[in-house]
Amino acid sequence: MYCFAVDPKHGSATGRTRSQRPQRSLEVADALRARIRSGELRAGQRMPTQARLADEFGVERGAVREALRILQSEHLLANVSKGSPATVVGDPSYPGRPAGPAAPPLPTTVALAPRVATAFDAPHVEIDALCLTSVSLNLALGEPLWRIHAGQLKPAKVDVRVLLPSRDIDLAFPTLVEAAPGNRLRRHWLAQRNAQGQVLRHNLLALRATHGIDVRVTFRALPFTPPVKLYLLNGAEALFAFYTLSRSEREVDHEQLQLYDVEGTRSMLFAFERGAGVRDTTFVEQSRRWFDALWRTISTDLQLGD
Repeated sequence: MYCFAVDPKHGSATGRTRSQRPQRSLEVADALRARIRSGELRAGQRMPTQARLADEFGVERGAVREALRILQSEHLLANVSKGSPATVVGDPSYPGRPAGPAAPPLPTTVALAPRVATAFDAPHVEIDALCLTSVSLNLALGEPLWRIHAGQLKPAKVDVRVLLPSRDIDLAFPTLVEAAPGNRLRRHWLAQRNAQGQVLRHNLLALRATHGIDVRVTFRALPFTPPVKLYLLNGAEALFAFYTLSRSEREVDHEQLQLYDVEGTRSMLFAFERGAGVRDTTFVEQSRRWFDALWRTISTDLQLGD
């Protein structure tokens, strides 16, 4: 239970004028920022709902939303625009928070978005990704794309390379628990792979026409199912996660199927940063060499419509 003493002079949310909202949103942002930095709100933790925060601080929901957006712009929160409560990212730059080799792993939905957003501060953005589908990367691109369209960012160049499993292989996962005739599950995965890739390509290439940014998005196909996911950002960071299999039930073509599958968006990302010690620097360099080797050798051209 969180408590906050509301100054009586502000009164209740009822009857508050529009001109008061900016000041109130800053007060809410200051209070929540202090909780994040003190560790009261921990990285990976869900925030209280906007309704609960509005009641606690005695403000309108609009002021709460503005406060949450402020903290998202500071990379302290993620997924503010989603229907569910925002997720605490934490403050990597604040004294006392572990960095480099001591940084704790975080779920992909928490860790990837703020790191991708920071990568877009560079004039030349370079993102390499090896994954099962590009759904996590699409989610992570939401904030930087919004900031570009809002005029807050304008990188000169964006290069994105993505390695995905080929359609021509027998996937190790997702797979049925018990063999069954037909390939509905395969078609379902392939449709998701292609749809997510097309969304990624469309959203990034649109920056050419709307903002004159030099954008290149390239996909290549791997002849195997990747057991891990890897994101390389501007040659300076490597984010690595294991795909952990579990048994689940999913509806595919109106039929409930028992599967062995992974939750890629929930995979725990381990962060490595060039310059944060020999261990981290070597991991980033070797990850880049590994990715480049796959890209140049055994991967093939990938057409998302195939």
